[in-house]
Amino acid sequence: PHTQFSPLFSFASNFDLISPKFRLFSSNSPQMAVTFSDLHTESGLKSLNDFLTGKSYISGDKLTKDDIKVYAAVLKNPGDSFPNVSQWYNCVSSHLAASFPGKAVGVSLAGKADPAQSAEAKSPAADDDDDDLDLFGDETEEDKKAAEEREAAKKSAKKKESGKSSVLMDVKPWDDETDMKQLEEAVRSVEMPGLLWGASKLVAVGYGIKKLQIMLTIVDDLVSVDTLIEEYLTVEPRNEYIQSCDIVAFNKI
Repeated sequence: PHTQFSPLFSFASNFDLISPKFRLFSSNSPQMAVTFSDLHTESGLKSLNDFLTGKSYISGDKLTKDDIKVYAAVLKNPGDSFPNVSQWYNCVSSHLAASFPGKAVGVSLAGKADPAQSAEAKSPAADDDDDDLDLFGDETEEDKKAAEEREAAKKSAKKKESGKSSVLMDVKPWDDETDMKQLEEAVRSVEMPGLLWGASKLVAVGYGIKKLQIMLTIVDDLVSVDTLIEEYLTVEPRNEYIQSCDIVAFNKI
């Protein structure tokens, strides 16, 4: 995971960041596809490092959506182990930093448990199930209670392993007379478990109208983006300022 919060998205909207496997099309040859897999692993980073040999960007000689898409999947700057990726990562970071000039205070994002650790944690529970299984006796109240406690413990463990997502959202006002400061306050006034609002900026739309572009982090099991928009942001009293909301980018952490 990133040790410090930084914007993970461009302002373009039509791409999906959920899958860890990306299929990109070269700008020089529309028919030539480039695939990157498992960029959170050394093998995935090595493949990207080899690809970036002699290149400054993923596609062509300028920053594109392809760079932002791959950047979102690389957990952090890999450093000297993969010099081409490190140089490219710093370059993309500098472009994104210019788009979000606010001062970041730094955040940490927790990831999912290591598969090996999860397997070790599950093994004692499985053994306990076998030890408590009585094929010939009647189930007693104590047996039922023990079974319920084990089931509750399993559900609690699954809940702790719930994933998170980073979302970039456009919030549009009714017209150029809408007070954008009050609009942002209305957005940030929504509070619920598993929801964390992040950096924001105003983006010109046209005819003097600006939209609010804001980052948010959600716990997948606790927050539904559709519910957030339909039941909180676009209803009274917030719809006095908010006309509509659109998801620009959605990235699994």
